Amino acid sequence: MKPKNPSMTLPLFQADINKCVDPNHPLIVLAHEIDWSAFECAFDEFYSEDMGRPAKMIRLLMGLHYLKHAFSESDESVVERWVENPYWQFFCGFETFQTRIPLNPSNMVQWRKRVGPERLELLLR
Repeated sequence: MKPKNPSMTLPLFQADINKCVDPNHPLIVLAHEIDWSAFECAFDEFYSEDMGRPAKMIRLLMGLHYLKHAFSESDESVVERWVENPYWQFFCGFETFQTRIPLNPSNMVQWRKRVGPERLELLLR
């Protein structure tokens, strides 16, 4: 099933990440420079509206894979560190600070197998 974007409404007691991060931080600047919609178009063929449970956001998966590569992390450690880092959460498309891991690290392995290595190279370019 196609991914849904995170809610634009601010849940009670959740911090707005935009107010917590330095807009000049390299990850914030990079997040604004990346054309995330191009990735959504490139990966659209791997998602279906009518099949299975709702998928994780493409930006979340692409962001986690970029962070994993950039910071030499494992699937497990990038997900664990993501929970603690508002810059990483913003980079992955979240507007409010999250206190729970966004996915099981095994989902990253499954997604890599589904999209193939040539699609993942799009991000590193």
